[in-house]
Amino acid sequence: MNKILKVNNIEKYYRNKGSLTKAVDNISFDVELGEYIGIMGASGSGKTTLLNCISTIDSITSGNIYISDQDITKMDEYELSKFRREQLGFIFQDFNLLDTLSARDNIALSLAITGESPKEIDTKIDTISEKLGVKEILNKYPYELSGGQKQRIACARAIITNPSLILADEPTGALDSKSAKMLLENLELLNEELKATILMVTHDAFTASYCKRILFIKDGKIFNELVRGNDTRKEFFDKIIKVISLLGGDNQHVF
Repeated sequence: MNKILKVNNIEKYYRNKGSLTKAVDNISFDVELGEYIGIMGASGSGKTTLLNCISTIDSITSGNIYISDQDITKMDEYELSKFRREQLGFIFQDFNLLDTLSARDNIALSLAITGESPKEIDTKIDTISEKLGVKEILNKYPYELSGGQKQRIACARAIITNPSLILADEPTGALDSKSAKMLLENLELLNEELKATILMVTHDAFTASYCKRILFIKDGKIFNELVRGNDTRKEFFDKIIKVISLLGGDNQHVF
């Protein structure tokens, strides 16, 4: 299979008031094309720092990160900005939609920046909005949308540029249970039908049960790994809960 992401012996230190903290401690793993990976861990475990490093938001102290065979740790700010725009898709907990733009224009913005023609943009938006069930709300503004609708627009924005990797940071954190389930079904659709490669940080076992593989982070290191295989989501959920109990995590949603 084709490796989309290769994390090689990365470390991340933070210096604060004279003390040195190792947030990420010699982590290595690969993600193949079309995988749907979850990263879990208690608060302060290093999971968000790891995602920030992979997303180019933060820099690492040592090691290498390759995305589509390109070493992002060797890029300068201009190269990172271009790479981020062309190769990465983002889904955030707080949506990050622009209030002054319609849902359609929020989705179109990243395509317009890369210079695609209006006709190409309209065609791509029509296709993805149909798949995600948001076609009827494209002309509305973010303040007119529910949390679930905003997150589905964010999903459309993340996949519209056909990125190498979609990064999701607690995507269900601000949603009610019904909206969360709808979003997770949409992410599953992006993964299974559009072959999107997804890396998602979550603290929630129900959310994680939609993934195909989960890396558990503890004290900046990979503590355990679960592969769903032929398990049902309920069976996978039960296994996740068992690992979380060893990690000392919070109580999670139930089916």
